[in-house]
Amino acid sequence: MNLLGNLIWLIFGGLAAAIGYVAGGMVLCVTIVGIPFGIQCFKLAILVLWPFGRQVESSSASGGCLSAVCNIIWIICGGWYTALMHLFFGLLLFVTVIGIPFARQHFKLLEISMMPFGKRIV
Repeated sequence: MNLLGNLIWLIFGGLAAAIGYVAGGMVLCVTIVGIPFGIQCFKLAILVLWPFGRQVESSSASGGCLSAVCNIIWIICGGWYTALMHLFFGLLLFVTVIGIPFARQHFKLLEISMMPFGKRIV
């Protein structure tokens, strides 16, 4: 079932979103300061590419207050916008019964796109 969901997701927007996250990550990795943020974009691209069957967990061993500071910078510089887009598409997909599994994936992406530092994909 995960394979079917991932293939449908990939065809109807997952590939385009993953390409967007990879492009953003490459732009951020141009500067030394942007490399940690670019790595988070690559992490999001991997999750956006194949979201079914994966979970987002808080990593207890990462970052601490540095993670919190980076998350605040992420939110100010566009994390709120990506999270808002995932919220919008999640609510839009919840309208139909067939869209509910895809809406759940958008809500999973909402969580990690708002504050990606200190989270890992399992």
